[in-house]
Amino acid sequence: MNSHVPAPVPAAEWWRQAAVYQIYPRSFADATGDGLGDLPGVTSRMGYLAELGIDAIWLSPFYPSALADGGYDVDDYRNVDERLGTLEDFDAMIAAAHAANIKVIADVVPNHSSNRHQWFTAALASAPGSPERARYHFRDGLGENGELPPSDWPSHFGGPAWTRITETTGENAGAPGQWYLHLFAPEQPDLNWDNPEIREDFHTTLRFWADRGVDGFRVDVAHALVKDMAHPLRSKPSLEILVDDGTDVLFDRDEVHEIYAGWRSVLNEYDPPRIAVAEAWVPFTNRRLRYARPTGLGQAFNFDLLQAPFAATEFREIVARCLEEAEVSGASSTWVFSNHDVVRHASRYSLPDGTDAAAQDAWLLSGGREPVADPARGLRRARAATLFMLGLPGSAYLYQGEELGLFEAADLPLESLQDPTWFRTGKTLKGRDGCRVPLPWNAQEEHLGFGGPPWLPQPAWFAEHAVSAQDAAEGSTLQFYRSALAWRRKLQTTESLHWVSAPDAALAHYRRPNGWEVLTNFGTAPTDLPDGLDPARIVVTSGALPVLPGLVPGETTLWFAP
Repeated sequence: MNSHVPAPVPAAEWWRQAAVYQIYPRSFADATGDGLGDLPGVTSRMGYLAELGIDAIWLSPFYPSALADGGYDVDDYRNVDERLGTLEDFDAMIAAAHAANIKVIADVVPNHSSNRHQWFTAALASAPGSPERARYHFRDGLGENGELPPSDWPSHFGGPAWTRITETTGENAGAPGQWYLHLFAPEQPDLNWDNPEIREDFHTTLRFWADRGVDGFRVDVAHALVKDMAHPLRSKPSLEILVDDGTDVLFDRDEVHEIYAGWRSVLNEYDPPRIAVAEAWVPFTNRRLRYARPTGLGQAFNFDLLQAPFAATEFREIVARCLEEAEVSGASSTWVFSNHDVVRHASRYSLPDGTDAAAQDAWLLSGGREPVADPARGLRRARAATLFMLGLPGSAYLYQGEELGLFEAADLPLESLQDPTWFRTGKTLKGRDGCRVPLPWNAQEEHLGFGGPPWLPQPAWFAEHAVSAQDAAEGSTLQFYRSALAWRRKLQTTESLHWVSAPDAALAHYRRPNGWEVLTNFGTAPTDLPDGLDPARIVVTSGALPVLPGLVPGETTLWFAP
């Protein structure tokens, strides 16, 4: 094999092809023994993260919160939840990460605060039309006595997107009063981004964390900050974006990019500039590009592979389109299969092909028993898809526990569920708790080495996936991830991809200039190894090495070094 030494990556461009590991802090590691993961727990596992081979960690919210939505209801944007640690603990974690050559990305939640934020409590204590209420979206209700919501807008978590308050001041004190907007839970009132005070305060928040060493930000619900609140409010019977011209009532409005231009100015105050990646669920390619422009956030998630079936045709079309997007925008593409909001991809791939969202919900409600799932196939496909993804140009986002081959904890006791979706839908949709169960570290220790009694119960089968069970086990999923990430770092090259001829059920491409080659057989049956690919050059495989000369096993990805 020819040796290959990647060219040094300029400090300002570390993010373009980074492997980023998402940490949901409350479920990662508990250093204090209270059953809730914390920042010292993250610091204690920095050696594990370094050995895994990732370039950065992305921390889901660690701010003070009542946990009405798993931490995405933020009480104070410039502090740490006391149950998770202190600002000094945060500084220690940053220092440990940087000492291990790991960057840190912090989640920022600009669409809404919590209902415990000092601004919202001030709004409730003030009169209609006051400057305090102007930080949010308060409106009078419809109907004879204002008893109806101001519009038909629904909440993402079920029910209306409006909640009525009881007035506390003036002649109407004690009586039902105005309504406030919340696209998510009632505990998450939407901020009014037409208010200059909101914009300036978030600039202060960005500087606060950047000054503490944060290398970048993941921007939650980046497409929803600006709404059309002109009276009378327009109808919005669904929460789907129906237009691609920037005039939707609630989402992806053109004005949002004025906000992010201001953010970019702040991020560029630092050397190297701080990075940002938008969580923008925008179905139109021409619209998603706008978030990834160098004059804006600079990068935007694409969730296309996450939503696609495990099939060669769909994967190729998505990759080609997303790489073209990235080139046009000047960003690099992003790739993701699992995160804190979706069913883990090992479980999704274990369900019968063609399983729709309703059937997936039925499966969750049945505790993961119906429809019949095939976990062996699910993990095999998940590993193959991940190795395919890690071979693509762009940044790869990994979710904690996928390196352990974790499945969705679909059999959680119903009384333990905490996701707002479960309650807001009348306990008909389980929500996201199943992908947030605390990690198993040591199969021989109490609570599987997580710490105290975990805030969500760990299923018994988690022990089989513990780090201790996989650490030195040849062929384990943990060993597979470590090998793939190590080889990715060795082989990384320019952001170019060139497809080569492969059998119908397979995809093959190589990366220039070093000739690193990736082959995935999406079919269930073995397929012929394409001409020119020498089995002696295989350095990583998602499954067992080929047992028959010239054949590639089904649902398997292979990497060939130059």
